[in-house]
Amino acid sequence: MAPASVRRPPYKDFLQPALHRRFSTTALILLAIAYVYAIGLARWNSFLWSWFPIGPTGIRAAFLWFSGSLILILRIAQYHPGYRTSDSAYDTFLKHYRNFSTLETIVTYAFSAWLFAQVYIFSQSKDSGLEWVTYLSYDRQRLNEKAVAFTTHFAILGAYQAIRHLYLDNDRLFLGVAKPSEGAVQNSSSDVGTLMKKFWGEMPKIFAESLNQTLASGILTLVIYPFFLRKAVWRLSLFFFRPFFNLPKTNYVPYSWPISFSSFVSMALASFMLLIVWIAGNTAFTMFMVKEPTKNQRPFTTGSKDPNGSLLNGLKHKKLFFKCFAMWELALIARDFPERRKAIYEDLDRKDGPAWSQVYSICLDVLKSLETNIANYGKAPQPVAAPAAQRVEEKVRTTAPLKEDPIYLGGPSRRRNFRSEVEKAVTQVAVAPGQGSHLSPFAKRTVDAAKHQLLEVQKAATGTDDTASLIRTWAMKGLHKWVGIPFRQEYRRRMLNAVLGGPYGEPSLFINAAYALSMLTSHSLQEDKYGNVQRDIATIIRTLTNVTKKLERFKEGFEVHWTDIEGVKECPEVDAILEALREALTTLITEFGPYARDLRLTLTDMRLAREAANFPEPQPRMDDLLDLNQWKR
Repeated sequence: MAPASVRRPPYKDFLQPALHRRFSTTALILLAIAYVYAIGLARWNSFLWSWFPIGPTGIRAAFLWFSGSLILILRIAQYHPGYRTSDSAYDTFLKHYRNFSTLETIVTYAFSAWLFAQVYIFSQSKDSGLEWVTYLSYDRQRLNEKAVAFTTHFAILGAYQAIRHLYLDNDRLFLGVAKPSEGAVQNSSSDVGTLMKKFWGEMPKIFAESLNQTLASGILTLVIYPFFLRKAVWRLSLFFFRPFFNLPKTNYVPYSWPISFSSFVSMALASFMLLIVWIAGNTAFTMFMVKEPTKNQRPFTTGSKDPNGSLLNGLKHKKLFFKCFAMWELALIARDFPERRKAIYEDLDRKDGPAWSQVYSICLDVLKSLETNIANYGKAPQPVAAPAAQRVEEKVRTTAPLKEDPIYLGGPSRRRNFRSEVEKAVTQVAVAPGQGSHLSPFAKRTVDAAKHQLLEVQKAATGTDDTASLIRTWAMKGLHKWVGIPFRQEYRRRMLNAVLGGPYGEPSLFINAAYALSMLTSHSLQEDKYGNVQRDIATIIRTLTNVTKKLERFKEGFEVHWTDIEGVKECPEVDAILEALREALTTLITEFGPYARDLRLTLTDMRLAREAANFPEPQPRMDDLLDLNQWKR
């Protein structure tokens, strides 16, 4: 029980230092890779200075490490939990392409690639042909296009990898769950040594992906640079180098082909090295940042002066990332730490109510949000109420109102009649929009004849007069090609958008909320000496039952969109949420089923709960049958 005068440290005071330690582990991995690169790029003129960290090799390693660390800094700035929820990739593009984070990603990758390229160029010998300026004679200098093409290739590589980073959403972090069936945190597989073994086990996959991206970026450079960028990049390079070197005044590009076989091999090797840094850094960051919220095999908030207060601060946090981590910690406490569970049951003297009441309310609100997300899916957002308009005095008209007489009066009678009808319709739309226009029978017949003629032309060209069916057929042909991939509204993506809400959705938040609630409730039988939990058990069971049945009905009735050409009705994330809800209900039915009448749970409540959890109906006991027979007599 925490005294009222004790300061409640916010949850981020415990989470952020842990994230910094995990970032440091990832940075050390990149430093090791950079040091190996620095030794490999050394010229080996001296055995000592070719590997000694204090010297040219150390400086080279520092620049290479900084080049890779830029991506880690980008991840720190843009990480988010869970999925970017939307119905299609095109919808995601419309939501995010104007964000500053998109430009930041492209600039960061491009600058990281440029810096790596410069370190690689300056590490090469003069015989490599990658120097920026070549000397034809004592006073004649020339810009080397091989270096220009080499640097441009890395700029293209950076932009290409940034687009992949955004498209694949590499900034997402998937948090874990505390399943009741798994072992305790003391035997967890999330310690640093185990994660390091897991990371090194991913190295073959990292090498294979780096090789694929190297080939793809090389083909892009061979297509884009010679035909689209060569002149512009050549002139820009001359603009920067002329103040420092005695270069010719002409801007004409050289007549030779800009990329030779040897320079292409150098580009491929350097690209492969850089891609290993990028992909390894992203993999290590994603792996280490989602470790369990524990320190020294204890929950984060154990070291707080007010552990329950700090945990509640995280559960109420507005940012989804902090809330998800706090919910994960709560589930771990409910599973593995009896002393922290007892502290939650016995913490009664809080300003906002007992700790259990707040935890119970937060978890139920999280689970009820699933119902809200389902109910709001597909509905237009509520319009924002406009502020009350100030009353404006009506001005006195100083001129006559506009005339509504026909503009043209001459011409033959038939043409004049048709023109007058059209003029009347146009005038009515312009002067009184929304009131509709009424054409005469003659004008309607003319419009119908024109429409019929267009349909005949369409039928002659395409073989069908159904315009909607024709457009849909063309659309389906486009969806089957790679161009249509961003426009496909796949079942899994739409289901996640409907159930998890937006703009980001993390399934672990709902799974851990269900597990934490069920485990805290079940352990209260032995550990809640004040009996505060039993008053809320009926509400918990009813809420879990309603949420489970609504989510299950929604999933069963959710149809495949016509743009989803594969039509696979699978969504593992929603299935995991349903499984967690059923497990939570099963636990509560098993523990509190015998006390249902004392908890004010009706037979209907228990029957619905068993149906939602797929829990078998209890078989009647012999004593119950004897009592029933005596009652009948």
